[in-house]
Amino acid sequence: MTTPTAPVTAHGDTARWLPSFIGLSALWGSSFALIKIGVDAGVHPLWVALWRCLFGLLALLVVCAVQRLAIPRDTATWGHALVVAALLNAAPFALFAYGEQHVDSVLAGIFNATTPLLTMLFVVMLVRDERLTATKATGLVLGFCGVLVILGVWGGIAGGTLVGGLACLAATTCYGAGFAYARRFFSQRPGSVAALSTVQIGCATAQLAVVTAAVGVAPTWPGWGAAIALLVLGALGTGVAYILNLQVIRHAGPTAASTVTYVIPLWSTAIGAVLLSEPVSWNTFVGAALVIAGILVTRMRTGGRTAAAAQRA
Repeated sequence: MTTPTAPVTAHGDTARWLPSFIGLSALWGSSFALIKIGVDAGVHPLWVALWRCLFGLLALLVVCAVQRLAIPRDTATWGHALVVAALLNAAPFALFAYGEQHVDSVLAGIFNATTPLLTMLFVVMLVRDERLTATKATGLVLGFCGVLVILGVWGGIAGGTLVGGLACLAATTCYGAGFAYARRFFSQRPGSVAALSTVQIGCATAQLAVVTAAVGVAPTWPGWGAAIALLVLGALGTGVAYILNLQVIRHAGPTAASTVTYVIPLWSTAIGAVLLSEPVSWNTFVGAALVIAGILVTRMRTGGRTAAAAQRA
């Protein structure tokens, strides 16, 4: 959701950003297994999302306090933050947690890879200088076919798998709308990225607290294992991850930073298969390949030339 505020270094200077890139992909890739641990321990999806935002908020507040960063106070920033928080945090966090009650973390992580495709679709609708070209439309079709392959539609879809898959896709749809909205209305607001992120996660925490109270779901103690998983999910996967993302953007540029989307499914698949013993079928890999191919096609320049930065990444 952010843009670089410092000069981008040469691409050969990978030592400055590669560790952050690897750490970021690992944190975001492991988040789906951590969510699965929480929901399997009986934590309600709303509470998974609320704990995630609350622990992330606390981590960001510590960063702001250590760096002595001022929190924006203007109403416009907070107004846009409420929208961004709902689309990028509150709704998708709860939807992914709900979805993982019905599907494995491996599938949830791969569904997350459709985010760039849905982001592009909403950017075309919200950003005036973006157009839906034939190349981009082809990429969207490829990605959609990848989703169908992941679900294994030829063999019929079980009710739980369909519900869980649709919840995960609804979450990525929120991401797509949220990134497009943030690009146009929020990311350029005055203030440091850490401070803006704190405002955003703070709004998401408040939104989830209100919804959870209205639904009347009481918190339960899930055991130490699930509690630690939720703590790591929030403090690291939602708090520290924002800082790592900014470091990659500043030192490698936004194009290289965006390629983390390709690496996240590798982490989520490996962690889900090894640590949670989740099954991985052939159509999971084929579908993921189609989704990533769709992303690459949408990033091709007109005239058939791919973006050089995307090729290097």
